Amino acid sequence: MIRRLMLCASFAVAATLPFGARAADTIKIGFPMPLSGPAAVYGVPVTKGAEIAAADINAKGGVLGRKIEILSRDSKANADEAVRLARELVLKNNVDFLSGTLTSAEAPAVSTIAKENKIVFVAPVAKTVQLTAPEHLHPYVFRISSNTEIEGWTGAIIVSKWKDVKRVATIAPDYAYGRDAIAAFVAHLKKLRPDIEIVDQQWPKLGQSDFTPFITAQMAAKADAVYCDVYGGDFVTFAKQATPLGYFKAIANRLVDGGEVGAVDEALALGPDYPIGIWGAAYDPVIWPNGEPAEHKAFIEHLKTAMKSEYGSGWAIQGYSAVVAITDAIKKAGSTDSDKVSKALMGLTFDTPVGKRTINAATHETQMGEFWAEMVKDAKYPFAVMKDPKYLDPAVVTN
Repeated sequence: MIRRLMLCASFAVAATLPFGARAADTIKIGFPMPLSGPAAVYGVPVTKGAEIAAADINAKGGVLGRKIEILSRDSKANADEAVRLARELVLKNNVDFLSGTLTSAEAPAVSTIAKENKIVFVAPVAKTVQLTAPEHLHPYVFRISSNTEIEGWTGAIIVSKWKDVKRVATIAPDYAYGRDAIAAFVAHLKKLRPDIEIVDQQWPKLGQSDFTPFITAQMAAKADAVYCDVYGGDFVTFAKQATPLGYFKAIANRLVDGGEVGAVDEALALGPDYPIGIWGAAYDPVIWPNGEPAEHKAFIEHLKTAMKSEYGSGWAIQGYSAVVAITDAIKKAGSTDSDKVSKALMGLTFDTPVGKRTINAATHETQMGEFWAEMVKDAKYPFAVMKDPKYLDPAVVTN
């Protein structure tokens, strides 16, 4: 009888507690991300990386005695859908933080939701400089990935070293990411090689199904090299349509793509159709010819098991790093309060499987470069791999 009265009293007290106190069993991170359509080739592994990070953290006891929970949703690479899902995650699912989004249309849109609701949003992938531009920066938005300025400058450095190249063309998706990256590339290339002429620029839409008109128009310009920012499933489509038209042969495969087409995800998707000889980037090369850090090797083995994949992913590290940054900031703040976590994120240095990364306190940008290399054949693998990938530090690239 006494035990029954005590239980009743406990339920009565619980019923009077605020929702947050009763839901304190997990720390929820809302994660809208493209899980279907062409962008899913990147979106799915990024989400998986976030889930793996949560599992790793939870296996060690969680954070502040609570487990991490990733609430993933399919944004379909659509900014309006990403906004709808972000609102739902905040207002209906009572998430503590927001992360996710893939495209440079989604992230700035979700940033407005974070600002309105005063909830920390950590973008793991989107690159547009507009996300953290001074006029758009607010206390709750942070970026883990590189940005379009760093990407464009790096591409310009690579192209500038091809001394026999005098005529350059560009092709990129017609929205913030493509426009910003190309602008950075062109501006920096003009400084490095004022003798180079930009002879053509093509702007297919994101999700373009037929690249033929853009390919043929660009070939007519007779460029010596191309800077490209077509990525994900779009690059798979683009490459398969461009090869039989002689596009890559016409430029002697001198194409540089900053859209992470050097990742094993892209190489696997294209298989034998990959245009060998182009230059690609990746946040994680996955396959290291030499000097692989022990932490990275352990991460990849873990990733292969979790993804049931023989080769893992070059994108999973972005979702993984975002969750690590959030949880490290929670530990530093000793709280899940977004204002306190925001302050903890400013200047935070956190570990990733490919090295330490630091979030700039003033810009909310992670000082993150990428690995770059020529894509080559290797008899050990049934897909193109990065030849001797080199990490290009943004501090070096931007100086």
